[in-house]
Amino acid sequence: MRAAFEANLASGADVGAAVCVTQDGETLVDLWGGYADPAKTRAWERDTIVNVYSTTKTMTALCALILADRGALDFDAPVARYWPEFAANGKDAITVGQLMAHSAGMSAWRAPMAKEDFYDWEKATTLLAAQAPLWAPGTQPGYHAITQGYLVGEVVRRITGQTLGTFFREEVAEPLGADFHIGLPASEDDRVAELIPPPPGQGAGDGAGQSEIQALTFNNPGIDVAATKTRAWRGAEIPAAGGTGNARSVAEIHMILANGGIAKGKRFLSEAGCRKALELQIEGTDLVMGGPARFGLGFGLAGGVVPLPNPNTIFWGGYGGSLVIIDMDARTTIAFAMNKMAGTTTGDMRALGLAMASWQALGVV
Repeated sequence: MRAAFEANLASGADVGAAVCVTQDGETLVDLWGGYADPAKTRAWERDTIVNVYSTTKTMTALCALILADRGALDFDAPVARYWPEFAANGKDAITVGQLMAHSAGMSAWRAPMAKEDFYDWEKATTLLAAQAPLWAPGTQPGYHAITQGYLVGEVVRRITGQTLGTFFREEVAEPLGADFHIGLPASEDDRVAELIPPPPGQGAGDGAGQSEIQALTFNNPGIDVAATKTRAWRGAEIPAAGGTGNARSVAEIHMILANGGIAKGKRFLSEAGCRKALELQIEGTDLVMGGPARFGLGFGLAGGVVPLPNPNTIFWGGYGGSLVIIDMDARTTIAFAMNKMAGTTTGDMRALGLAMASWQALGVV
């Protein structure tokens, strides 16, 4: 793994990055290197953190799984049980499980949104509650790129009275001592690596021939990588895309799911509660991403586009290249975070190459 990691840095595939592997609750690999900025003036240190975009969704899903395990949340229940206003415009039967599995037909806002509206929780959730679905809920997957965090996050808020970021911090990050933040304090800004956007024309939402669903999802209001350098983005709770952490914190948090609910000697979930994530909710051609998808409760499942050695494995990745793989059979987690963003999710082999090296070393393949 070290050789593969160093090769990525030496070739320029990565500018700065980190990778971490755990097995049976023990951290086996924890590597970091390169630079935290495109000018290569700041080294990527042990405690460097970075915006991991959609890998944040796994933290939001974990919060929902914890609430379900406590009996406070039913994935089969209509969202409106917890958030009555959501029933408007034909959404009374949409379930929490459909929010978790990107099949609720709510992948975008219909009303025009400005980039600054990401920082306005009340506006973002109120507009979603009022609108009609973009397609018939439960019929097809369609990646809820930004909206999923507000949707699931508002359900969590209605149940607990806490924002998603607060619940995550108090129930997961602080008990584990994990350096992952949904809403980063200003005191931590000097540790954040600067994201390097994909080449022009290769970013999310670029490309001709988009459907109306794709155009709304990618471009209303669209993602601006430069925003991740601002205090407004870092401090906001954007639970589908705004999380800041590193490979170590992502891997060590998801030891919870890999190890039957226990991490660092603390129990967060029952084993059955962890395995809820494996329950297939929907599969088919994703209306937003355009390719095949198999979604469980908050995670991608084995048997889809990512080659995984064991069936009871869940995963998720973030725009640009971050990735986490949680293998409940081998009781392992693999996490990768970086600052040089790839424009594609299909041809980027950095994280997957590291995962393959780890599977080889562990005898998983």
